[in-house]
Amino acid sequence: MKHRLKPEVDIVLDVLVAVQAARPNDAFVQSILQQYRERGGLSKKQLEGLYGKASRIETVPQHKLSTLEAIIMRKHTKEKSVLPPVTPLYTKDEAADAVITTILEKFPQHKRVLFFKAKVDNNEPLSAAELTELQKFEKLLSK
Repeated sequence: MKHRLKPEVDIVLDVLVAVQAARPNDAFVQSILQQYRERGGLSKKQLEGLYGKASRIETVPQHKLSTLEAIIMRKHTKEKSVLPPVTPLYTKDEAADAVITTILEKFPQHKRVLFFKAKVDNNEPLSAAELTELQKFEKLLSK
């Protein structure tokens, strides 16, 4: 608990008791009153819910509502950061795809290049060794 100037004054408990007296069958108020007594505090959302209920009851003093509102404003608001845009795990290597296409135009039955094409079509990245092998095929076949 925080150190308070006047520990005998508990505005939240006073408002909870006043709302419970006005609406004795309200499950929300009973629940947060029990939680407040057990744990000694409420979350910002619970306090906002209590304020919403208490503001509709005329028997709750206005100065206690104002103090409850000040307590709510002092509480920290949790904010979730915006999710980054979804990016695909694999981006197609256009240069490798173009080389594969040109080789297969000349030699459509080349098994190793067909293997590379299947890999590229399945969105699997080609390793550095495979890329150098592909470039070697291109140089040999372009002569």
